[in-house]
Amino acid sequence: MKILAIDSSSLVASVAVVEDDIMIAEYTINHKKTHSQTLLPMIDEISKMAEIDLSDVDAIAVSGGPGSFTGLRIGSATAKGLGLVWQKPLVHVPTVDAMAYNLFVTDKLICPMMDARRSQTYTGIYEFVDGGFNIVMEQCAISVDELIDKINELGREVIFLGDGVPVFRDAIKDKVTVKYSFAPAHNNRQRAGAVAVLGSEYYRQGKYETAMEHGPNYLRQSQAEREAKEKQNG
Repeated sequence: MKILAIDSSSLVASVAVVEDDIMIAEYTINHKKTHSQTLLPMIDEISKMAEIDLSDVDAIAVSGGPGSFTGLRIGSATAKGLGLVWQKPLVHVPTVDAMAYNLFVTDKLICPMMDARRSQTYTGIYEFVDGGFNIVMEQCAISVDELIDKINELGREVIFLGDGVPVFRDAIKDKVTVKYSFAPAHNNRQRAGAVAVLGSEYYRQGKYETAMEHGPNYLRQSQAEREAKEKQNG
């Protein structure tokens, strides 16, 4: 099974190709360029460097949200366009789930944190049990204080990762009562490799959709939508 994966849910742009249990290629960049400038050239570069015809992939896995509204739309549009042209199914992989999968297979709790602004984080809590990936708390948008209360309630050592860590580091330091650590640089951000591997698992389980059916999951309204609603409500 060969999977092309795309993640543009944050500042990070990442694409990867995984065939069975082999990572053929992964291209990840964390730089201030728009994903509309990076994704297709990165996919093309992977195809050329690895000398593979990506039109023969079995499916396209895409980080489906939450995350940057613009980034998710660009990633979704890219995956949908390729899926329509190549007539391939899409696998929607929740962003926070894929981030947690970077830390396969720790015995500690895993807590990805994305900065969702307004003192909120896109987050979830995960664990690996007997090699299996288990969701302790599904991805959601909550305040950092709510998250910390949940972590303390669970009472287990936890690893934090994501672009929310620098933002909320002081709150973690001041309020988390359990033992904790931060993931190192090579696996503390989004990676398409994790999207590909988790997407492969979902594909085997029949969890895929057509390119026309796919759409990102934002978890909450955009700032523009919130401001329009507030204006409407006076």
